Amino acid sequence: MRELVSLVLLCFCRPVCGDERSDVHIFDTWNSLQNYALSLWHLRHYVYSTIVVAIGVWVAVEFLSKNHNKPKEDSIVPKVAKEVIQNGHLAQEEKEVQVAGVKIFFGSQTGTAERFATILADAVQKHGLPVEVVDLKEYDPDENLVDEVDSKTICVFMVSTYTDGQPNKSAAWFCKWLEDATHDFRYGKTYLKGLRYAVFGLGNSVYVNHYNTVGKNIDMWLWMLSASRIMTRGEGDCNVVKSKHGSIEADFSEWQTTFLSRLQALCKEEKNECSGNCKKGKCKSKAEKHNEESSQNEEMPEEIKDYSSEEEELFETTSEEESGAEDENEAASVIDLEDLGNVMNNMKQAKEERAAAKKAVRRKASKYAIGKKEIAEPREMITPALRNALTKQGYRLIGSHSGVKLCRWTKSMLRGRGGCYKHTFYGIESHRCMETTPSLACANKCVFCWRHHTNPVGTEWRWKMDEADTILKEAIENHQNLIKQFKGVPGVQAERFEEGMMVKHCALSLVGEPIMYPKINQLVKLLHHKKISTFLVTNAQFPEEIRKLGPVTQLYVSVDASTKDSLKKIDRPLFKDFWPRFLESLKALADKKQRTVYRLTLVKAWNVDELRSYADLIEIGKPDFIEVKGVTYCGESSASNLTMANVPWHEEVVYFVQQLADLLTDYEIACEHEHSNCILIAHKKFKVNGEWWTWIDYDHFQDLIKDYEENNGTKIISAEDYMAKTPTWALFGAKQRGFDPVDTRFLRKKKKDISGC
Repeated sequence: MRELVSLVLLCFCRPVCGDERSDVHIFDTWNSLQNYALSLWHLRHYVYSTIVVAIGVWVAVEFLSKNHNKPKEDSIVPKVAKEVIQNGHLAQEEKEVQVAGVKIFFGSQTGTAERFATILADAVQKHGLPVEVVDLKEYDPDENLVDEVDSKTICVFMVSTYTDGQPNKSAAWFCKWLEDATHDFRYGKTYLKGLRYAVFGLGNSVYVNHYNTVGKNIDMWLWMLSASRIMTRGEGDCNVVKSKHGSIEADFSEWQTTFLSRLQALCKEEKNECSGNCKKGKCKSKAEKHNEESSQNEEMPEEIKDYSSEEEELFETTSEEESGAEDENEAASVIDLEDLGNVMNNMKQAKEERAAAKKAVRRKASKYAIGKKEIAEPREMITPALRNALTKQGYRLIGSHSGVKLCRWTKSMLRGRGGCYKHTFYGIESHRCMETTPSLACANKCVFCWRHHTNPVGTEWRWKMDEADTILKEAIENHQNLIKQFKGVPGVQAERFEEGMMVKHCALSLVGEPIMYPKINQLVKLLHHKKISTFLVTNAQFPEEIRKLGPVTQLYVSVDASTKDSLKKIDRPLFKDFWPRFLESLKALADKKQRTVYRLTLVKAWNVDELRSYADLIEIGKPDFIEVKGVTYCGESSASNLTMANVPWHEEVVYFVQQLADLLTDYEIACEHEHSNCILIAHKKFKVNGEWWTWIDYDHFQDLIKDYEENNGTKIISAEDYMAKTPTWALFGAKQRGFDPVDTRFLRKKKKDISGC
């Protein structure tokens, strides 16, 4: 090494040729440098040590300087409002953002969740925070969800529960991915640690086993991935009877108020205060407690309130609190081994005491609930939101649970453009027919419902009930007011307009399940007293009500499918025992002596391949008539996935009916109504001397009803007692195809296809 240093110095300091006078001076310089280099070499260890010590001192100074400038966690001055004095002036430090914004995710089937998401977004914007509304069907959680962890964004999930507790189509992929992530070791249990979220679920408590399942699952899955729940999950209930605040809109409004309050607290970096009396220090903030307590019933006893709040603390604490408070307590809980036995005994004794106290409170709560149930006044079926929705659809609502609407065939016959299929099959005057219902609620949510599921659902009557005479009076008045609107309309025939003001027929089939109305028999009697015939339709889920039903002009049962699986798929019934109820309803129909009808709605690719099963069902109920109609497409609906592809052509309906008739020994095809895509199969007892008698003698029917009532129901009315001869133009195979030649058929001009525009 020494030789190397000497060689380097020699190269740099060698004399230049021809400069002999400087040789001595250069030689002296060379000796000095050589001696200096040798001295440094001997002292190299001290030099190295000095450099290392200097670097260590610099690192230590920098580290201490940073810690000194870092604010303490328990500082009484929040980061966002901390102030310092600079150059003698009061100045505010740069604020640290606690909430960068709110991102609202929605998964909606009927549009309610989307509407709530928009309302919440507007409310958040008014608080000065940026907000984004995201449709889950357009969101890829695999790529984007983890980005929300460090974004300081509050994520809100608003999702509805669909059939059998499954997510709707728009949220299906998100839920599938989230569930898989909780069980995939590649993501890990802390994959979403740092993500702050809130959940509001939409459901219907009538579906007891699947109520708000999707919202609960999303909440659980996010928590399992270590995301932090900022507040208790909200649940909106479409069932107005059991809704905590009276309607799903009110449930959402209450939850939104709490969310906005919690959001403000997060922006100010407020932490929940603990009184020390809750489990492991986990309790709600004062603001949250105040909001929850104010929403409770004022009449509830204090011990029940305490029980409810305790249950809330045990099962609905936020995961943010759980991850902090528990770790802190567990770290401080160090127990000596010799004291472990005493601690365990104390814990066991305390647990037994808590269990006994809870059991006693539950008994008191149960007694209180029973007493309250006895004195509570039933709610109205029609909520303000439902009233607005149905009114926009043209309904005239009556009281708290009934409605009336003008049928399009009534309008058509007023203008001499033909009547409905009931005119062709049974001889009703369509312009004198009132379409109404005493119950807007239904026990099914059929995929082809032309009301787009705006009506409530239920399995029993639990609403406020209006009197039958009031319903009938207001129904006739509203119907007449609707008819009056056609006065002076071009094409309306004056004679039919006058006739239309006098109701002669009533179709109890507008929407919902009319037979659910507890006073349906009284309503039917009042209709008969006014010489109004009755056509009542039921969905075959209330067999006992069918047995108790008095005589009607014609009783319908909707037979939308012939097997248990297809019926569940198409009707989506609320009852768990829907299939036994369905079969019992058909048996109850067979015991009726008046005219009975099966109404089959064909949905292509859903129920057109079940001929043998349909024939078996016909043997059970033995109806007088079987109406087979192609499903009517009423436009796109978020509540149904039916399209025009599911609507069978009339020729396809004819082919189905011909095949079905071949399997039935006592039935034949009788009538046809082509422009309703409907065909009638009738029992051969209505074919007298080779001629069909499917029409109804309405005047004679009213005479029979009068005799029936005068004899206290002992005189039996049979279907053959009031039948009338069917005109030739209404028969199957006639050139009119079921159109009354007295009227003029109106064909709309083919509109330009703008589907591609």
